[in-house]
Amino acid sequence: MTSRERVLASLNHRAPDAVPVDFGATAVTGIHAMAVAALRDHFGLERRPVKVYEPYQMLGIIDEDLKKAMGVDVEGVPAPETLFGFRNENWKPWRLDNGLEVLVSEHFRTTRTAGGDTLIYPKGDMSALPSGRLPKDGFYFDSIIRQDPIDESRLNPEDNLEEFGPISPADLDYFAAQSRQAAATGRAVMATFGGMGLGDIALVPAPFLKRPRGIRDVEEWYVSTVTRQDYIHRIFEKQTEFAIGNLEKLRPVVGDRVDAAFICGTDLGSQASQFCSVGTFRSLYFPYYKMMNDWIHKNTPWKTFKHSCGAVRPLIEAFIECGFDILNPVQVTAVGMEAAGLKRDFGGRLVFWGGGVDTQKTFAFGTAEDVRAQVLRSLEVFAPGGGYIFNAIHNIQGNTPVENIAAMLAAVKEFNGTR
Repeated sequence: MTSRERVLASLNHRAPDAVPVDFGATAVTGIHAMAVAALRDHFGLERRPVKVYEPYQMLGIIDEDLKKAMGVDVEGVPAPETLFGFRNENWKPWRLDNGLEVLVSEHFRTTRTAGGDTLIYPKGDMSALPSGRLPKDGFYFDSIIRQDPIDESRLNPEDNLEEFGPISPADLDYFAAQSRQAAATGRAVMATFGGMGLGDIALVPAPFLKRPRGIRDVEEWYVSTVTRQDYIHRIFEKQTEFAIGNLEKLRPVVGDRVDAAFICGTDLGSQASQFCSVGTFRSLYFPYYKMMNDWIHKNTPWKTFKHSCGAVRPLIEAFIECGFDILNPVQVTAVGMEAAGLKRDFGGRLVFWGGGVDTQKTFAFGTAEDVRAQVLRSLEVFAPGGGYIFNAIHNIQGNTPVENIAAMLAAVKEFNGTR
């Protein structure tokens, strides 16, 4: 099978010739730039600065030579702008605190605090307040909350819709070109069109806006999903209207080159529970996700990708009913998320994308043999009958030992070689 055939088989719950692998196709299945550089050295590839395409998490572009060395089967079409609201163009050098030189967009503009933290600016505009902070010796940026005091009498849902609207001709051209380029690789194509993540907490503070309005504090937003549900419904209704209108424009320009679409990065789970009840999900989120998924399934061959960390097992049935085809990152270490139970109860109706190795503990702090054993156990559970794309549980972090990353990749090859 080709890479694309392998992925499509698994997405359609047929056993492929080998377990498909994704690293780098989305902003939740990527690799920190430090780890990308270490992998290039490990495989003896040409030394060159890694391009940081998503500075929020400092994710590095995985070049073609490294994709081949890693056995990657999925090609990503990223959003046209970073989470800080600028395009990646006219790359320039920038140095991490550990001394590693990387390449960043010309619009990546920063200052330093007295304590050594790095501040980054929305759309690269240093006349605006900074919207992100990279702690000294840290690995990625945190959003800076820039919410004005809330006046209940003046709350307007339009303020939380500032970033949504009809897709621009320039972005349509971007997706047309990027989808052609991605399809030419022979891999399956995952596209991140944007605009469909309802209440994605990474987007709520709007690090891409110079002066965000509305409810932009993370805690206040979560409170609002209980206390201001009418307000949230009005946001979601209009956002969904924009999303479907944009999908209608995107479909003709990307056609069947896209195999899966990243819909939603809204985290609904913690380590031990959920951020909302099943009832709240069904009343507040479900109707709008169903409209988006229904449109996609009626009008395209694309599979739809839902990301949520944490203990979301009680919500999975609702995820399936509202039309999601794929669940990521499959945090099998969270309460109730044991791999065998997930595969048994949902494996025929949902594709698991991730779950390969625990990035919180085993990957970063275990031995290479610990990693190998965990990867093989995960594959033994998830791989039979298809419905599985291998990835770690969320992005590979910058402090992950390269020996452990190599052990993970070797374990996947070992497993595929025995099939």
